Amino acid sequence: MHTQPLSLAAASIPCYELRFESLFDPGRGLTFPCDALGSVVLDNLSERARNNYIYARAVVGREFATPCVCRRDLH
Repeated sequence: MHTQPLSLAAASIPCYELRFESLFDPGRGLTFPCDALGSVVLDNLSERARNNYIYARAVVGREFATPCVCRRDLH
């Protein structure tokens, strides 16, 4: 079976996101690009996003629900 090679740009786009849903404000939360296992590459985040990610992890169970890995809508 022959498959088309992915361009480097397409191969580097994360297909998953790690979602931290707010416990107190339905519909609000934070999302970060990740791999299928939920690993986030901190070096690929802006300083603000990195700070938000570290904060969200620190307050799981108090401000955010346990994060879940979801497929990203690439459209």
